[in-house]
Amino acid sequence: MKITLHTLQKMTQDREKFTVLTCYDATFAAILDQAGIEVLLVGDSLGNVIQGEETTLSVGLVDMVYHTRCVARGVRNALIIADMPFGSYQISPEQAFENASAILAVGARMIKIEGGRIMADTTRFLSERGIPVCAHIGLTPQSIHQLGGYKLQGNTDETAKRLLDDAQTLEQAGASLLVMEMIPARLAEQITQSVSIPTIGIGAGPHCSAQVLVLYDMLGLYHGKKPRFVKDFMAESQTVQQAVTNYIIAVKTGLFPGKEHEF
Repeated sequence: MKITLHTLQKMTQDREKFTVLTCYDATFAAILDQAGIEVLLVGDSLGNVIQGEETTLSVGLVDMVYHTRCVARGVRNALIIADMPFGSYQISPEQAFENASAILAVGARMIKIEGGRIMADTTRFLSERGIPVCAHIGLTPQSIHQLGGYKLQGNTDETAKRLLDDAQTLEQAGASLLVMEMIPARLAEQITQSVSIPTIGIGAGPHCSAQVLVLYDMLGLYHGKKPRFVKDFMAESQTVQQAVTNYIIAVKTGLFPGKEHEF
């Protein structure tokens, strides 16, 4: 069954969680699609896991177009969301529209942009012109130098209120989905209850409408210390396909994320 935005909205209304994994190529796209992952995110995390960079800032529009095209060739059913890379949407809504159009032209059906209320005008401009937007708040990797590292966000009363306001503002501006990264589970639950659009958590606890992980993290392919919010699903699986299936089951039954994965 072809997954659409309406599908995700209906699942959320029915309190059925959906699953998201990052993906960067046709082979993994086919595996994830056949397993039943509802959403494939062509993430600018490819800068880390594909290009070997320390941040996502090296990723450009050409990279995102190339990898989105590759993923689209392996997909029959999943909804493809693609990140707008750093520098491709911050100047103006018109710049964002031009670059988002290039990504949608090769197979994405939604784009993701990082930032809170400052991105409301851009979100509105895109959504009013037929480009679905997934917003992204909390830890926003493209702002890593400003944030001072990969740190928990929204852990004070002031910053928590700001994130709640950001979420509501972005929904009002037309965002169709909302990613929340590395924020306290209680705050993520509050935000999820305060908006009508589906929320996708990564390091945001179990109360979101969906969960996302970087594919390589989910398969235990990471360097150095494992992030707190990550679970290695290959550890108890014989094949990649089994690991993906186990991830789907764990998310949909509420086994993942567990208490040990939240902040």
